[in-house]
Amino acid sequence: MTTPDTPVPVKPKRVSCPNCGGDSIYAISNPFRPFCSQRCKNIDLGAWASESFRMPVNSMPEDQLTDPDGEFSSSANH
Repeated sequence: MTTPDTPVPVKPKRVSCPNCGGDSIYAISNPFRPFCSQRCKNIDLGAWASESFRMPVNSMPEDQLTDPDGEFSSSANH
């Protein structure tokens, strides 16, 4: 029986590892969270460092960066 002052133990949340898809405990006891291991954490860090993950950019193709006078438009010239 627990008293009102005794905290109820919380069952750790299980999530899928973003790298390998295996089970990972999402709790302060897992220093690699949300990853399941140091290996998966390092693989993800390496992918970011090598720029394998990129944000999509909605920019105009280079051949459309010219104005009607045939000069390049750039913020450096303005």
